[in-house]
Amino acid sequence: MTREYQICKRCIMDTSDPEIVFDDNGICNHCKRYDDFIRMYVFTGDAAQRRMNDIVNEVKAHGRGCEYDCILGVSGGADSTYNAYIAKKAGLRPLAVHLDNGWDTELAVGNIERTLDRLDIELYTHVIDWEEFRGLQLAYLRSGCVNIEALTDHAILALLYHTAAERNVKYILSGWNMVTEAILPVSWGYDSRDLINILDIYKKHGSGKKLKTYPMLTFSQFARYHLIKRIDIVKLLDYVPYRKKDIKPFLTEQLGWKDYSGKHGESMFTHFYQSYMLPRRLKVDKRRAHLACLVCSGELTREEALKELEEPLYKGKREERETVEYVAKKLELTVEQFEALLDLPVKSNYEYRTDRWYTSPLAAPVKKAGRASFAVANFMLKLLRIK
Repeated sequence: MTREYQICKRCIMDTSDPEIVFDDNGICNHCKRYDDFIRMYVFTGDAAQRRMNDIVNEVKAHGRGCEYDCILGVSGGADSTYNAYIAKKAGLRPLAVHLDNGWDTELAVGNIERTLDRLDIELYTHVIDWEEFRGLQLAYLRSGCVNIEALTDHAILALLYHTAAERNVKYILSGWNMVTEAILPVSWGYDSRDLINILDIYKKHGSGKKLKTYPMLTFSQFARYHLIKRIDIVKLLDYVPYRKKDIKPFLTEQLGWKDYSGKHGESMFTHFYQSYMLPRRLKVDKRRAHLACLVCSGELTREEALKELEEPLYKGKREERETVEYVAKKLELTVEQFEALLDLPVKSNYEYRTDRWYTSPLAAPVKKAGRASFAVANFMLKLLRIK
């Protein structure tokens, strides 16, 4: 039975998330979860400054005597660019790390170069062999699974952890932040940390050849990095005022940063995935989640968000067609072959091997720990991928 359409009366999340739940007042579970997360993880005023000082001092203390005291992921986007500015302003000594999967835009590369040059931050770029990454993407397309961006997300996380371990650095600075990114339905994707799933898809629908340049992070490596090497991810943007409307002009003026259209426009494929593949495959417009965050934070009114959502994902059919042609050609497919892959029946990632067979038995006791042992529970939630 098709579910009757409903949209949240506070934000703009709707039944394009099949797991969304509304209360008697028409407010969705995403709004309530957002409020809980902000209350638990985001600090303001003196509390934010104290928290920031404590974290910065901790990072500096652990990094004393080392060439770098933290690893900084950079993409050329607004979040990672402002994160770099905040880190440098705080007196940290980061090594910037960037993953090149073959889909960077010239704008993104320019943003990274200008930002790091002005902030005097060294850059390490890891380039994935294009044939390797193309093979992974083609395998994912053939699998019927939708969240092909899991390939990039996994590689970025793996690269950051491996680089931190190799450099004997205890902290990774992430540009992810609660205020603008806390809302994202689980039903719209699949956990990118599941390497077993990625490799099984590659084995069944790709060449299965040994991957030599694609960064991989196993569950045991992730556990070892946290438990033994004590590597942790720090989100500095949760401790500073962060409004996109204010930050973007600031970055342009201070760092020569240039804006791009849409969320994640620094990667041509990510933009294509969110603007073409997701709407086509799952009838999902990911802008809805991003805008819902801004409504809940007060940066946008609900009416402003709905109006922005009415804007077309591409400027016109010609731009859309040219983008499809470009992506197909880069993947060495004809447009017809590419379109045929996008028309395959949607499959669940659970139709392939996953790592859940050993994480699921531990989920219940971890959830029971609750706030009574928050530090332990928080680590285990990350370790076991429980959101």
